[in-house]
Amino acid sequence: MADLPIEETSERLSRIVANVERVIVGKREVVEQALICLLSGGHALLDDVPGVGKTMLARAVARSIGGQFRRVQFTPDLLPSDVTGVTIYNQAKGDFEFRPGPVFTNVLLADEINRSSPRTQAALLEAMGERQVTVDGTTYGLLRPFMVLATENPIEIEGIYPLPESQLDRFTMRLRIGYPSREAEEEIVRRQLLRHPIETLEPVVTPEEVVRAQEIVARVQVHEKVYDYVLEIVTRTRQSEHVEVGVSPRGTITLIRCAQALAVMHGRDYVLPDDVKWLAPHCLAHRILVKPEARLQGIEGRDVISSVLDSVPVVL
Repeated sequence: MADLPIEETSERLSRIVANVERVIVGKREVVEQALICLLSGGHALLDDVPGVGKTMLARAVARSIGGQFRRVQFTPDLLPSDVTGVTIYNQAKGDFEFRPGPVFTNVLLADEINRSSPRTQAALLEAMGERQVTVDGTTYGLLRPFMVLATENPIEIEGIYPLPESQLDRFTMRLRIGYPSREAEEEIVRRQLLRHPIETLEPVVTPEEVVRAQEIVARVQVHEKVYDYVLEIVTRTRQSEHVEVGVSPRGTITLIRCAQALAVMHGRDYVLPDDVKWLAPHCLAHRILVKPEARLQGIEGRDVISSVLDSVPVVL
């Protein structure tokens, strides 16, 4: 693996993190997790209260990589074609032409995704999984890199369509930004007194460099014992007495790919079990369907993952 420019790539990724932190103050862990989603070719679901910076995180990532950014406000009357695009008849040309929707971008913010109908939510499934959309029988490839950052508001229950398990499984991580510390909030206020820092944010890498970094991530070495460690974790989620549906094979692949991305961010061309252990709650918890009786006891997916991690020995 000596041919991989790990140090150079790691330095570029550090520049992205530092640049985003000009906007998202005091939340380095969340910024790194969002970048890991991008590097692994995945998508992030931001499940948090209003006003903590979910939209700004998406905009800052897009600007930092010099990519295109589009935002879709999901509402009950939003149609699938409002996301993917539509074919219309052009009278001047005498032919049908495709008008791309907002999904044709590098970073798509799907704002309040759980406010839209399941049919419209499903319009994102092909884009997220296959990096393409099909409209009127014709398939169109999306830009590279492509990442969906979807937001949910967890405190409202009226007018909400919970995401189906199939769509939750498409998200690489489910993240929460949380309220800033007192010191960080003071810094946020000071930075925004004159104008928002997002207005002056400049790219620090190109989209092509991000695609190259994704290719490098995919070639990072994973030891057989690390594979065994991951497989033991996901197997035990399926065997847990509290779980109705455990982690899918897609979740297994996602966890390994994210661990490869984390290794590159730390300047390594190999994955450590600690990479897996740190990422597992963020990559796996939302893929677990807890039994109703366990939910009544207050047990959530993260509790199951925490218990599994405590029970699986790390041997390398």
